[in-house]
Amino acid sequence: MAQSPRITLISALIQSPGPAEAAMRAVWPEARVTHLLDDSLASDLATLGHIAPSIIDRFLTLGHYAAGADDGRGPAAGLMFTCSAFGPAIDRVKASLSIPVVAPNEAAFEEALSILRTAGSTGRIGLLLTFAGSREPLTAEMNAIADARGQTRPEVVSVVADGALAALQAGDGARHDQLIAEAAATMPTVDAIILGQFSMARAAPLVAACRAEPVLTTPHSAARQLRSLVERR
Repeated sequence: MAQSPRITLISALIQSPGPAEAAMRAVWPEARVTHLLDDSLASDLATLGHIAPSIIDRFLTLGHYAAGADDGRGPAAGLMFTCSAFGPAIDRVKASLSIPVVAPNEAAFEEALSILRTAGSTGRIGLLLTFAGSREPLTAEMNAIADARGQTRPEVVSVVADGALAALQAGDGARHDQLIAEAAATMPTVDAIILGQFSMARAAPLVAACRAEPVLTTPHSAARQLRSLVERR
């Protein structure tokens, strides 16, 4: 493996690349991070209401473009998708490429499910979101990972922080973070809380201040997973 492998982050929200790159810098500072962004994907998904074949085709195009880019020091060693509502499309990219491809929430879900195996577990995982379209696909993804582990499916307590994403898009990060913390405070006791969008990682300190449970941020979990996969090759 190259000393400074090229890693491409692929995003569907303009708010996601920053947290993703910050996590990569914290977890894997040697990596050469590049970005691809199509910020029409999230709005198109919201309009369509489902992951249409055209969405999958666009993900395949982005994935193959990123995998084939080479600056003379070698092509991409791995890809990280930062957009949480597109699981089936990301799975298609994974199946079509030989390099490691990491979905945004998989690693955090694995970590949360491991926490559920500890003594005194409530069997519940809290899922905080700012994009309502992520609720159904992320719950399905959590259940699929539990099934693959041979583990009882958790009760997923999902809460959408209404208005938080709009606040962030308007440049009011403090309001975004406060709305997420307020939403977190409404949750019952769970075993772990996952901040389900990459753009939410900035709110982790406020959530941790009002909750006793572990708070998992998806970009840091994903960065750890991708580094492990690439370095094992």
